[in-house]
This record gives sequence, structure tokens and C-alpha cells, in this order.
Amino acid sequence: QVQLVESGGGLVQAGGSLRLSCQASGRAGSSYVMGWFRQAPGKEREFVASSIGWIGSVEYYVDSVKGRFTISRDNAKNMVYLQMNSLKPEDTAVYYCVGSTRWGTREYDYDYWGQGTQVTVSS
Repeated sequence: QVQLVESGGGLVQAGGSLRLSCQASGRAGSSYVMGWFRQAPGKEREFVASSIGWIGSVEYYVDSVKGRFTISRDNAKNMVYLQMNSLKPEDTAVYYCVGSTRWGTREYDYDYWGQGTQVTVSS
């Protein structure tokens, strides 16, 4: 069993930056795919980024955040981070840390979910 706890959300002005953190406990480690999803008000949850731990630091991003967001992980500390730069109002959402033993971009690809952290970007 894996437990995930996010932190670092908040209110920021457009163009600003935030760094989300996710502490994993339990069986999580370098063998897991770790990532982030988000859900904006009135919209479906969407994939944001993932890091495949077992083949180095291979990363994947949804097109809308490429060049602005960076996912990173510290396997020794069981931590995953999402550095978000040049934030836009459309990035406003609840961000969820996720984990799985397999890679994918769909919700059902991930077995473990955090409780979510709110990110609000004002214009």
C-alpha cells in the first residue's frame, strides 16, 4: 500500500511560480511511476506529468504545460515535485499526486492518489 500527501498549493498571480511536493510512504520507491493530475472546476481530471523511475528520469508532460512545468523526484526521500513556472489562470485546479507500477496518462493507470492540493492563479 502506498500513501501520498501533497503540499505546496496556494494562490499566485499569473506569471508566478509554485512548487508542489508529494511525500510518498509505504511501498513507493524508484520502481513506481509517479506523477500529477489536475482537475479544474467543471472539467474532467487530466494528466499533467509523470516520471518513470525505473528507467532513469524519463518524464512526460501534457502539451499545455510543456516548457513551464517540471516534474522531479528524490527516490531516497520518496518525494515527487512539480515545479510550475509562468503560471496561467487556466492552470487553476486541484492537483493530485499519483503513483503506479505501470505508466499511462489515464486515471485508471494509477492505483494511488493523494488528497489533492488547490492551486489558484489570478489574472
